[in-house]
Amino acid sequence: MSWGFETEPEVQRELDWVEEFVRTEVEPVDQVVEHAWNPRDPVRNALIKPLQEQVREHNLWAAHLGPELGGKGYGQLRLALLNEKLGRTHSGPVVFGCQAPDSGNAEILAHYGTEHLKKTYLEPLIEGDIVSCFSMTEPHGGSDPTGFRTTARLDGDTWVINGEKWFSSHALFAEFLIVMAVTEPDAPPHKSMSMFVVPADTPGIERVRDVSVWGHEEPVGTHQYLRYTDVRVPAENLLGERGQAFAVAQTRLGGGRIHHAMRTVGLVTSAFEMMKRRAVSRTTRGQRLADKQLVQEMIADSWIQLEQFRLLVLRTAWRIDRYNDYKKVRADISAVKAAMPKVLADIAGRAIQIHGSLGISKELPFGKWVMESFHMGLADGATEVHKVNLAQALLRGTQPDEGLFPPYILPTRRAEARERFADVLAAAADDGEDLRV
Repeated sequence: MSWGFETEPEVQRELDWVEEFVRTEVEPVDQVVEHAWNPRDPVRNALIKPLQEQVREHNLWAAHLGPELGGKGYGQLRLALLNEKLGRTHSGPVVFGCQAPDSGNAEILAHYGTEHLKKTYLEPLIEGDIVSCFSMTEPHGGSDPTGFRTTARLDGDTWVINGEKWFSSHALFAEFLIVMAVTEPDAPPHKSMSMFVVPADTPGIERVRDVSVWGHEEPVGTHQYLRYTDVRVPAENLLGERGQAFAVAQTRLGGGRIHHAMRTVGLVTSAFEMMKRRAVSRTTRGQRLADKQLVQEMIADSWIQLEQFRLLVLRTAWRIDRYNDYKKVRADISAVKAAMPKVLADIAGRAIQIHGSLGISKELPFGKWVMESFHMGLADGATEVHKVNLAQALLRGTQPDEGLFPPYILPTRRAEARERFADVLAAAADDGEDLRV
């Protein structure tokens, strides 16, 4: 039996370097780079590319990928420990080559792309030379992709795509988009769609508008509303088989959800650290805030909530490594995804309260993080959907009880116990002792 919470010394030295590197080199970059995903920004390139080279020198580049793709093949548990360090920053994932949606899109291309697609898009994506977009959600689709209306029709040796996609993240910078569309309209919903690689400069792609998000101080919204009108791509741009889009999507969504949670641990830890520092630094009515019982309650509740969430994330990562099958850990991932928004909202909210007016100002990031918690509650599936999925998984296999009362009520259990131990009770009674149960 193996059971422990210790990190190997070699791994810990690596994590210590990452911690120092992120605090001293990456966090300052966040203050001057508008968007770390924008490879067309000369300031971004001048500051981030040298940091990426240092990460490569330490053999930590794209650690989420297997060695055959130029990554470390760490597995999810070790990756969780790494992502905790990166999650406190905007630029960190880009500096380490493991940013969404590119990390998930790379997995899709690696598993389902042709050699031409891998050469054209996967290699430069892994190198960090380009970024990509996952164009899946539709204006009316919400959390139910079975209602998608975008279609792809095979015309000779090309696919013709028509429809609209909403909230296509980072489409503004992307060299290519991965698009989900209906190709088998008469098939069951989960076998009716296929997935395609669409170059961003393909004729027929219309940028209806750039969509901004509250809390993101970017000059132009990067989550685009796109319209596809007779967009033609080669037949070989199909990812996987026809009707296999849901299976292809799970290749990225399972890992993507746990990676978001890993980074959220780092973000929440940062809020918690600032909360503590403010509590011991600020006084009111002759006492430190840290000496006020209600503030102590906020700090205690925050630590408990953070540690519970962190342990759930690490256990889920461990289970992914153990089974190497996201299907077997689907319930765990749903639990992590459902817990994540509340942990961030609660702890960032308490940090605001302890910092007072400074906490709600734009001189601290807490307001942005509270808004980000709502983003987390929607991205990769709404919290409510994940709670339903989790409950269904937990209830599966549970058998109903017969009779008016459940068999585990105490009178029933007491009667069963008396029957089982009747000889002992009778012998004790013969000895003159009253051992009524």
